This record gives sequence, C-alpha cells and structure tokens, in this order.
Amino acid sequence: MQKHLKVILRPLGRFAIQKPNASVLLFLATIIAMVLANSPLQESYHQFLKFPIKLNIGDFSFFTHHGEPMSMLAFVNDALMAVFFFTIGLEIKQEVLVGELRSFRKALLPIIAACGGMIVPVLFYVLVCPDGAAARGAAIPMATDIAFALAVLGLLGKRVPLSMRIFLTALAVVDDIGGIIIIALFYSGHVAFQPLLLSVLLLAVLYLGGKMKIYNQLFYYSLGFCVWMLFLESGIHPTIAGVLVAFTVPARPKIQLEHFSEDMHAYLDMLDATEVQRGPRATVLTPHQIQVLHNVHVRTSHAVSPLQTIAHRLHPWVNNIILPLFAFVNAGVTFGDIRPESLLHVPLAVVLGLVLGKSLGIFGFSYAFIRTGIIQMPAGATMRRLFAVSMLGGIGFTVALFIANLSFDSTSAAGADLLNQAKLGVFAGSFLAGLTGYLLLRWVLPAKDEA
Repeated sequence: MQKHLKVILRPLGRFAIQKPNASVLLFLATIIAMVLANSPLQESYHQFLKFPIKLNIGDFSFFTHHGEPMSMLAFVNDALMAVFFFTIGLEIKQEVLVGELRSFRKALLPIIAACGGMIVPVLFYVLVCPDGAAARGAAIPMATDIAFALAVLGLLGKRVPLSMRIFLTALAVVDDIGGIIIIALFYSGHVAFQPLLLSVLLLAVLYLGGKMKIYNQLFYYSLGFCVWMLFLESGIHPTIAGVLVAFTVPARPKIQLEHFSEDMHAYLDMLDATEVQRGPRATVLTPHQIQVLHNVHVRTSHAVSPLQTIAHRLHPWVNNIILPLFAFVNAGVTFGDIRPESLLHVPLAVVLGLVLGKSLGIFGFSYAFIRTGIIQMPAGATMRRLFAVSMLGGIGFTVALFIANLSFDSTSAAGADLLNQAKLGVFAGSFLAGLTGYLLLRWVLPAKDEA
C-alpha cells in the first residue's frame, strides 16, 4: 500500500515544486478559491466576484453590458477570457498554416480523435441528465485542457514518444476549435444585427489590413477591442471575437530569415568598434553607429511575424495572470451546498463524460479508423499507449469551467446550485482522468533506461 501511495504522490510532489507555470498557478488559484469559498471569508470572496469594474473616458464606459458595469466575474469571463481565446486563435492559425494541421493527411487522426472526444462525452452526460435545466451542461465534458494534459506528460520526461506529444497537442487544438463552435452556436443570446454587422465590417478591415501588409500591432489591438465591444452588444459571446480577430493577424514576417541574415552581416561590417568614445562614466557612439543599430533593431522586429510577436507578448499575461484569475473567480465550489443525492446528477454526468466519454471517444474513433487502414498509427505509439494518452484528454478544467459558467445562470438559486455541482464534477473528473492517464502511461511506456 505504501509503495502504491508513493507512485501516486511522487508526481504530485514534482508538479508542486517545479518552476511556476500556467498549470501550477492554475492549480494554486483553484485551491485558494475552494478554501475561501468554504471558510469564514466566504462572503468576502463572493463580494469580490460582484465588485463592479468601471473604466470611463468622459461619458463613455468601456466595460458595460446593457448599460450596467461588469462585475469582476463577468469582466474575467467575458473580457479577459477573450484575450485567452485570442491567443488560442493565434495558435490554431499557426497550426493550420505550418503545424500538424497544415496537411489533411497529418491532421486526420487528431481530427477524428477530437470528434470522438467531443461526441461520446456528450452522450455520457445526456445518459445521466437527459432533460431539464441540467441538460444545458451537456457540452461541459467536451473540453481538453492542454496545459494540464501536457504537464502530466512532462512528468514522464523522455519516456513519452514525441509523436504522442504532437498527437495530444493537435487533438487539443481541434478540441478548441470544436469548443469555439459550440460556444458560438449554443451559448450566445438573442442576436442584435446592427452591432454584429458593424463587427463584420471591422473584421473585413482587419483582414484587408493583413493582406495589405499592415504590421502595426496597435492596428490589430485597437480594432480588435472594437470588435469585442460590438460582439458584446450583439448577443454573440464576446470570446468568439478574440478568435476571429486572431485569424486576421498576418503570419508572414516582412523580412524572411535568409534576407535578414544577409542584412545583419552587412550591418555588422559597418560597425567599427574603434570609433567608439569611451570614458570612465560614459560610452558615446557615432551618429553613423546609432543609425546602423537603429536599422538593426527595425530589421529584427520585421523578421518575426505579427502573429508570433503578439502571441509571444501575450502568453506571459495569459499564463501568469488571466488564467489563474479565471480559476480564482470560477473555482469556488461550496461543498456545504452539495447534497449527497445531487452527486448522482450533474457531478456524475460530468465525471463520466470526462473520464469515460473522453477516453473511449478519442481512443474508439482512432482505433476504428486505424483498423480500416484509412489512417496510420503515430510513430512510436501502440494501442495501449494511445489509450493512455486518450485518458489525458479528459483533463477538462479551464474550458470546461468556462462552458459550465455559460451553461447555468448563477443569478438564480437553481442555476447557482447546478453550476456548483458542475464545478465539482469538472474538478473530480479532471483529477481522475489525469491521475489514471499518468498511471497508465507509467505502466505502458518503457523504463527510463530504455527510453
């Protein structure tokens, strides 16, 4: 028993002491939120979620919905998460253009696996909650949290074949596309066509700007913010705006790397270190050297595409601030409000969807198409390894919590109760899927000295 306990606790210890990243910060924010929601500070925690966000310039207010300022909870879920989905959109575009999704043949397996991983969890959920208000949460177990899933793979180091990491990453990207479509189709309100039409016109301007090689990032930030505001007023969920704006950002740099290298050699030849004036307290360059270095700086910025530049700058904000804050405001499950009989309702539906639905859907669809010969098994993979990785697809967390918030109206007592149940199901299901996936991979992968 002690030996088996060490097998379970050792990876959790490694996970806790590694350098803080998105997964660790998400985990800590979740724990803090759950502690606060079940402590004497519970009321203060909920007051923080209701805190109004106000930003006015003159008579114009930026973060309002139907004339009312956004609460902290709405600001995080509708505004900050639009930035998260913007970075998701950038990653999807990059994968489609140059990644694993650029070739239909390469993309076929993760696409098929992701379809299974979205369809089967819904069937498991509906099996437990076929009707009523709870049925609105059927899409909750469809999501895969790539940050946590890859973090679990990282615990096994080089024992995991590269093909398995690529498969899981591509699967999660397709999963994100499916989640975005579901949010757009089923979790948007009554559509107001005037702001929607204006947003489409702005998206067209952004698209044409990319085609005309407008590489100024402020152009995409400012018009993208306007698109977000219009989506908020249109009734379509504003996070979709982040994805659509991302698709308009140019993925080609102004200067190709081979030309950049040639230019750098020419500029370096122009710099003469002997012309530098040095003193005990200062170093003075010549006007010519300053101009050369300025040109180097400009050429360097033009050697990276706007898509990669924006993604590189936003990722620290998303990983270190937005996602942990999202977890903090959404993970406050109140255990005292959960009745024993309700555990067999929404929580069970979500757990079954994440643990059984995701794994059986991803593996079942993959296995069926591999057996027909339509697609090939990834290099270094076996059926047992594929099933173990499929289990990691059940780590839902971020997007699952996001869809749970869209599914149930927390302003009503019944909706708040269902949301609380759904959150518990997401935590339990994600933990079970992650732990089971890790133990299975540890069993089926070669030992360290064989890897």
